[in-house]
Amino acid sequence: MLGAFIALIVTFVPLGANALWPIPRSLQTGTTLLKLASSFDIKISVTNPPQDLVDAVSRTKGFIQNDKLQRLVVGRGANDSAALGSAPTLPGLTISLLNNNAPRAIATEAVQAIGTRSEGYSLTVPTDGTSAILTANSTLGLFRGLTTFEQLWYDSAGVTYSYQAPVKIVNDIPAFPYRGFMLDTARNFFPVADIKRTLDAMSWVKINTFHWHIVDSQSFPLDVPGFPEIASKGAYSSTEIYSPANIQDIVSYAAARGVDVMMEIDTPGHTAIIANSHPEHIACNQASPWTDFANEPPAGQLRLASAATTNFTASLISAIAQALPSKLFSTGGDELNTNCYAKDSQTQADLKSSGKTLEQALSTFTQATHKSLTDLGKTPVVWEEMVLEHTVTLPKDTVVMVWISSQHAASVASKNFRIVHAPSNYFYLDCGAGEWLGNDPTGNSWCDPFKTWQKSYTFDPFAGLSTAQRSLVLGGQQLLWAEQSSPENIDSIVWPRAASSAEIFWTGATLPDGTARNVGSALPRLHDIRYRMVRRGVRAIALQPHWCALRPGVCDLRA
Repeated sequence: MLGAFIALIVTFVPLGANALWPIPRSLQTGTTLLKLASSFDIKISVTNPPQDLVDAVSRTKGFIQNDKLQRLVVGRGANDSAALGSAPTLPGLTISLLNNNAPRAIATEAVQAIGTRSEGYSLTVPTDGTSAILTANSTLGLFRGLTTFEQLWYDSAGVTYSYQAPVKIVNDIPAFPYRGFMLDTARNFFPVADIKRTLDAMSWVKINTFHWHIVDSQSFPLDVPGFPEIASKGAYSSTEIYSPANIQDIVSYAAARGVDVMMEIDTPGHTAIIANSHPEHIACNQASPWTDFANEPPAGQLRLASAATTNFTASLISAIAQALPSKLFSTGGDELNTNCYAKDSQTQADLKSSGKTLEQALSTFTQATHKSLTDLGKTPVVWEEMVLEHTVTLPKDTVVMVWISSQHAASVASKNFRIVHAPSNYFYLDCGAGEWLGNDPTGNSWCDPFKTWQKSYTFDPFAGLSTAQRSLVLGGQQLLWAEQSSPENIDSIVWPRAASSAEIFWTGATLPDGTARNVGSALPRLHDIRYRMVRRGVRAIALQPHWCALRPGVCDLRA
């Protein structure tokens, strides 16, 4: 228990008008009850609207009709029932574009180059009997606005209503262009349905990038055109493979929900599984003890000093990347084990023959794989070691993911590379579950402790950076490495924790009222989106006892 020396705050903190996640950067609300007309509809005032916008509107109407979420207050809003009889009615919502350009599909807008997407919107919900108005410069912006509008509505005895009208949001635009979530599907396999459900939840909180760490040393579940043998010999089973049709299905599904799919093929490390089909390309395959040759079993990594392996890898990456619409593609580059290459006779012979050092060979290898991407108009993404631990020549527009520690962002920025924050000390969702390696009864996960939503919510994207370096920060993401995750627990381990960073990188440091982002005002809103996720079929874990969720502030600590 908490102990006698800790008291509980017993004053009620009203849930207020801000049950939105992420909270818009501009928000004015009232306290008037507003109910939806029985004939409520959403009108698309767009000439020749793309089908995915029509579908998005249909989903919004479905959520409004079916969420039936009661207010998170004592009595669940029963006290509103009497007043609802005379409450004003909202007849509809009209959505329109601000420009006269031919509308592009949401899916087209969602995969534009990072920093060029138009995601902003404005929303007005009046109480005078006229329709609500949602406007944006793009269909993607309209979609973001729809996800906000959906969160305004609650149920009382079958009446759909809002308790915070009127609502006015003016030019709600994201603070950062990259707001991501990473899923590892190599340690354990996740069926398409689980990925789609995750994409749905991402879209509800305006996360716009799915970083797909699709393969690793343990399995290669990706069927690559021209390289079918890698998956056939590298997947866990024939039923645990993502076919080209699966990939296109997921990519299209994501894009229609405003999510760009950035795939990662981690090289030259984390590639042992390729030895099952191409042993000639893998050094120290299955070497023992694995701890001498890799960060986790099995050992094995690409023979980066081999011209044949370099060409093979570049061709493989090109074959994968050319089928993806995203402008971003990650080649990884983390946790390179130099002892593996020191003990590999073929690598040593290749180095001697070429007259190169290992670092020079790594640079040649990386330049080749990155050229295969830039030739396709893609921007390479790498883990931080490629900048901080190796002397590798990288394209100037390379995006660097900072993962080992948030403190390393300043070092990456000093080299003038763009940054995506993915620090293990804030955003690793797998931490704190105990050791997954066997025969270690007292072991804990390497990145202990468990990363609470409160911890991640306190993250400062500009910590340690100069004012001039702030423009290098593209945003950030939470990550799920799947050694201890599978379809059975993905919802509960990701949600609603991953939503914490969604607000950091959409709303920024300051709330609409000018105060600093803080866990106190965030918790009631995070409860709200969590309960709404559950209503929509996502098994998001509870943040507190239900009693606390209905009494905002009462379960807060006071020393």
